Amino acid sequence: MSQPAQPTRATAPLDGRRVVITGASRDFGRTLAIRFAQQGAEVYLSARTRKAAEAVAQEIRDLGLGPAHSFACDLTDPAAVRAFAEGVGELTPAVDILVHNGARWLEGTDLLSVEDDDVVDTIASGATGTALVTKSFLPLLLASEQPDIVGMVSVCGVPGNHRSEAHAAFYAAKSAQAGFLDVLSARLRPQGVRVIGLYPPDFDNHDPLSADWESAERTASSQLTAQSLSECVLFAVGQPRDCFIRSFHFEQVREPGPAPEEGTG
Repeated sequence: MSQPAQPTRATAPLDGRRVVITGASRDFGRTLAIRFAQQGAEVYLSARTRKAAEAVAQEIRDLGLGPAHSFACDLTDPAAVRAFAEGVGELTPAVDILVHNGARWLEGTDLLSVEDDDVVDTIASGATGTALVTKSFLPLLLASEQPDIVGMVSVCGVPGNHRSEAHAAFYAAKSAQAGFLDVLSARLRPQGVRVIGLYPPDFDNHDPLSADWESAERTASSQLTAQSLSECVLFAVGQPRDCFIRSFHFEQVREPGPAPEEGTG
């Protein structure tokens, strides 16, 4: 099976950037980890278990893409979040890009269809987790000359959008995450920190190491792809420091279908 060509270190546009990604063990989190590494970044990956994060880190190392580090982090546990940030801080004095990808997906249009613990875990991972991770990593971001925070929110965080089959608790988590990132964008700009939110609908997440990555249909009538979504992220963080892109919103061309590619890993 053919694989996409890898940028060389001489041409890698994000060479040397230090990137932290939550929920990086599967789905779009894994895609982002590989794409950042292909662009020359050094990646620090978290998942609920170290084993899950290490599997992706090892993939990246096996591809010869440079340093990749793995950590366990339960986004609902403040102590675990602090330990994650401390662990990264032991390896690097600064973080250039923090990507909030981890969030628990919860499906169901019936409010009564899930247990209370599911509601708590969903809101805590998506909302509280985003706030805690940002708080814990902010000192490392402020030590960077080019700090960016990227939030993979969801169309569920857009007011008035009711097309997803997500549970109301997931809507609550993503709405809270959106509000948090929105106010941070204004409050952190004086310190040079860009805060970028992405609000995708359901999308096709092709394996970035498969032939499908290059051959996937990407037309006006196609569902959004991970290829295009990841390119938006890479585009935003690659802009000069006078360019503060606050958010990316996307048209949804299909009716609600399977669960979107989001998860804590």
